[in-house]
Amino acid sequence: MDIKNLLEKEIINKSYYDVNEQNLDPILIAQEKKDEYISLVCALFAYGNVKAIIKFLRSIDFDILDESENEINKYFSNHYYRFQSIEDVKQFFITLKRLKEYSLEEIFLHGYQKENFVIDGIDEILKIINEINSYTSKGYRFLIGNRYKGKTKGSSPYKRWNMYLRWMVRDKGIDFGLWKGVKKSDLIIPLDTHTFNVSHKLGLLTRKTYDLESAIQLTNKLKEFDENDPVKYDFAIYRLGQNENL
Repeated sequence: MDIKNLLEKEIINKSYYDVNEQNLDPILIAQEKKDEYISLVCALFAYGNVKAIIKFLRSIDFDILDESENEINKYFSNHYYRFQSIEDVKQFFITLKRLKEYSLEEIFLHGYQKENFVIDGIDEILKIINEINSYTSKGYRFLIGNRYKGKTKGSSPYKRWNMYLRWMVRDKGIDFGLWKGVKKSDLIIPLDTHTFNVSHKLGLLTRKTYDLESAIQLTNKLKEFDENDPVKYDFAIYRLGQNENL
């Protein structure tokens, strides 16, 4: 089986153009808004049942981010999602409100440009998030993630953050590329357990541990197919995994 041709065929035929009301994905909301902060909300809440994700995201009037923290407190009196309590959601939006004094892209670039390593950019955003709001809880920490500790083995693959970066950096297919200072070649595949398992079946991944090291290993393998844009195969791998004959 020629894996590269299989993936390329999947991209050309459907995999980057079939996200719609019948085939839901959180990027639908991000595409509508095309805002780096709203897109971050869409990415970080993108876990669990996709219908529930979309329902939650559509329940939010994102104009609330332009209001005061007091108004945010009042607005989020009944919003919760899976592991995030009402207070977790409220505090997350307060954090975003404070973040809006900055540019997310500029914060990211400050970390990323040290060694062109996107995880350093993510870590820089998480550093600022922790500085501007000391609130923490299990649900809140699950939502935003923990800071990078310098080791890829055993570390979180930062799936939702890497998906966010795919949206922000790539400007082809369904991705809308709001950020211009990051190379597509430096992106890391948004590795979830589904992509992890499918990649093993396809022979793209040999590492048995679901972690950041595996995400990097898979990305490096995909660079053999396209060194400039390895993450373009993300959706193709996902769609192939839905084929029961794989």
